[in-house]
Amino acid sequence: MFTTEIIKSFNELEMIVYNYVMKHRSEVVYMTVRELAQEAHVSSSTVVRFCKKCGYDGYAEFKVKLKIYLQDRDKEEIRDSRAEIYHFFKSVDTQENEVKLQAAMKIIKSAKQVIFVGIGTSGILGSYGARMFANVNKFSLSLSDPFYPITDGMSEDTAVMALSVSGETINTITTVNQFREKKCKIISITNDNMSTIAKLSDVNLNYFVTEKRIERSVNLTTQVPVVYLLDEMTRRLTL
Repeated sequence: MFTTEIIKSFNELEMIVYNYVMKHRSEVVYMTVRELAQEAHVSSSTVVRFCKKCGYDGYAEFKVKLKIYLQDRDKEEIRDSRAEIYHFFKSVDTQENEVKLQAAMKIIKSAKQVIFVGIGTSGILGSYGARMFANVNKFSLSLSDPFYPITDGMSEDTAVMALSVSGETINTITTVNQFREKKCKIISITNDNMSTIAKLSDVNLNYFVTEKRIERSVNLTTQVPVVYLLDEMTRRLTL
């Protein structure tokens, strides 16, 4: 329903609407345009522009299509997940993504050490990324404890790789801010390029897949794009 091209066309306010819709899809199909605008803290005209950028005549048509999308997704959840992964690999090979990846690699190659930060699944992937970098002789560590003290030994020679699906994980934001205060370079991998962590980063790599949660607490969003990006950066460290 939301292609990468459509998502990239959103301005900051329209991205706020998109993020709200993705997090409250089941509720949005029963909201009026004014209710959605109030909940997302934007104007009704912003919601209408958002719908038109998605290819619909207005909010009414958008709600109908969203309801159909949710019904189809519930019936074909496995196939939808595969389709998203296929779409990611198809869309990742763009000039825009290549420029960002090159910028990230420039920071990583010039850094004396790389520290991965994240919690939960992102923390596990941070451990994976640190080990992969270490395998090709890049000194790397994984920091999954959000309360671990950030010492004065950190500097501009340290690159921080922040992993977060939403980009809004409070503990990770706090850790990233502490590293920024030490003038460390920040690279982030998030699902949302308008998230707080993305905005705090020198370089943000994003992948735009549908966020999947169980009762709002368990995040089942596919991490295949993150693993691919970590593997690709590891490969480029050998060049």
